[in-house]
Amino acid sequence: METTVGRLAGKVAFITGGARGQGRAHALRLAEEGADIVIVDLEDQVATVPYDLARDGDLDETAALVEKLDRRAVAVKADVRDQSQLDAAVAEGLAAFGQLDIVCANAGIWSRAPLHELTENAWQDMIDINLTGVWRTIKATVPHLIERRQGSIIVTGSTNAVRGGPGYAHYVSAKHGVMGLMKSAALEYGVFGIRVNAVCPGFVDSKMTDWQGCYEMTTGRPDGTRQEHMRAAHHSTALADVGMLAPGAISEGVLWLASDESRFVTGAIVPVDAGHLALPGFNGSPVISDVAV
Repeated sequence: METTVGRLAGKVAFITGGARGQGRAHALRLAEEGADIVIVDLEDQVATVPYDLARDGDLDETAALVEKLDRRAVAVKADVRDQSQLDAAVAEGLAAFGQLDIVCANAGIWSRAPLHELTENAWQDMIDINLTGVWRTIKATVPHLIERRQGSIIVTGSTNAVRGGPGYAHYVSAKHGVMGLMKSAALEYGVFGIRVNAVCPGFVDSKMTDWQGCYEMTTGRPDGTRQEHMRAAHHSTALADVGMLAPGAISEGVLWLASDESRFVTGAIVPVDAGHLALPGFNGSPVISDVAV
């Protein structure tokens, strides 16, 4: 029987926010291509986040799904707001696999409020997780990559990393900061053969966007429904019959940045957004057929 060798055979990926959503999708897609996986998540609620975050058991479920793909997985409960916890997670991954090749700094949160009504805690949690958490993740993993003189670091941005958004200035600010961090890291670590890039998702259907406050934002009504929300998402894309993206759609961009196919790419922003950034702002005449999701 012919054996198919994946694009990431023999490699190990370290993924934050890996318990569910985009992080889980990335773990599974990279595992499908042959990578062993170290997944990290908080598995606890952050008080300023208005939707449910990952809970006990979600990390183990992701690990089990990776193992069903005949790859190895290490699941570590850790908070990206705590450098010592991230350092320990890296050490656990290295003890299990002996190396790291791919780093996905994916952990993130989202919330809404007018800029002048944001609380100090809401602002600080956003910056600590979405921006400083990326810095801490790089700080924890890059010494090993420098030692090996190779690696691909992929940070999760957003279309709001290059474009403003009303009602969540703290999120936009954090994601803009991540782009500056990525570009600087690409310059610092290129001499060691380490690539640093950003994948910038469009509107993704995950727990982060599946709650009433997000429905209100997309429908313009406090009683907007999920069905209306899903239909309204088509105004954010340029492609026919495409509304909200599945987390796995973003994983294809992550896979490309992790693989040798992008070996000459560093310091780049890669949008996976169904044309959102190509729009002048709002698609007033989206194509939505009866079969559209």
